[in-house]
Amino acid sequence: MNRARNYPLLLASQFWSAFGDNFILVLILGPILTEFQKGKISAQSQSLANICYTSLLFIPYVLLAPVAGYLNDRYAKSRWLLGGNFIKLIGAGLTALGLVAGSAWQAIGYLAVGIGSCVYSPAKYGILPEILPAERLVKANGAMEFLTLVAILSAGIAGGKAFDQLPLPACYLIAIAIYALSLTLNLFMARTPSYPEVRFRDSLSGFLRNVRDLFSQKRLARILMGTALFWICGAILKMNFQPWGQQVLHLANMTQISLLGLWLGIGVMAGSVLAGQLYSVGELRATRRYGWILAAAIAALASIGWLLQHGFDHPRTLSISILIVTGLVAGLFLIPLNAALQAESHKDKLGKTIATQNGFENLAMLGGSLLAFSQVKFGFNPSELLLALAGFVTLVVLWLKIPAKK
Repeated sequence: MNRARNYPLLLASQFWSAFGDNFILVLILGPILTEFQKGKISAQSQSLANICYTSLLFIPYVLLAPVAGYLNDRYAKSRWLLGGNFIKLIGAGLTALGLVAGSAWQAIGYLAVGIGSCVYSPAKYGILPEILPAERLVKANGAMEFLTLVAILSAGIAGGKAFDQLPLPACYLIAIAIYALSLTLNLFMARTPSYPEVRFRDSLSGFLRNVRDLFSQKRLARILMGTALFWICGAILKMNFQPWGQQVLHLANMTQISLLGLWLGIGVMAGSVLAGQLYSVGELRATRRYGWILAAAIAALASIGWLLQHGFDHPRTLSISILIVTGLVAGLFLIPLNAALQAESHKDKLGKTIATQNGFENLAMLGGSLLAFSQVKFGFNPSELLLALAGFVTLVVLWLKIPAKK
């Protein structure tokens, strides 16, 4: 089979795989909103449940990063795309089991989805240099992020609509079918190279050396810090959308709350595409500028609650505008960093490098989740959580001065 077909098949498979990850999360979080509206749980419990369930996706990336790096260096990345989706399919089934066996199975199932994502993610990025020339990496990364964000946005809206209008068992059958479709697309991909000489012990020590080497190079270390900052912002915004939308904007159902992610994602998609047009590989001079604007935009989101308390009449219009700007700046911030990391890493260690990136970013998101959890425990409301995030971004960007490429 012609390997040139791998790129469009990769994009299609990634779309449906990311769609499934976010569709199924809406099905888990939807009943929490219903319980809050019925007065069965408090506002604090609603926020904490959103943080805990969303964080389950990050844990496998932190614990299994060395294993994911080994698997993607040893075996064909085209096959680990397939393997990741198979694990996600099992996770979707376990999550559906939670309807009759209790909410603990929902947590176990979504954790399994996270394991599938952990082994899938290095493959989806690591395969790009194997099937595309270096000069196409920025645009390919932009296209990957664009389709991923389309999947996240459409999955949020579709999941909200499904939850609001269909029985939950039917919703979970849809989720299972989505992962099955993504897996089927992987079956049609031409096999990419495998490296049977790679051994786990050597791979693990190599992974640890690669982590040390990456962080010993100031430029690559700062790039990793920058990509981690993007995902911390995304994670905290995502886990805060339901309580912020319901408690501050007074949105009534999951469909309306999912639309908050739509406006943010539209901005990120525009920024991702624009970054591919504006910047060549390794050009990072504008990174800190976008970081400042990102912090200001998040602070503006936090101010909407204050404006409502002082008689402001159009919170949805303002929130939509700010969410789009926030996403636009975030996309311009992330895409050049991703492309630089891939282009400047050793090609024979790319699987480990991307696994290191995934592990570090998810460790940062998990840390952000713990910080958000502690803040909610101390009584922070959704707007105050956003303001704290804006302050955190400001502090990181103060430090984030990326050296020029040698």
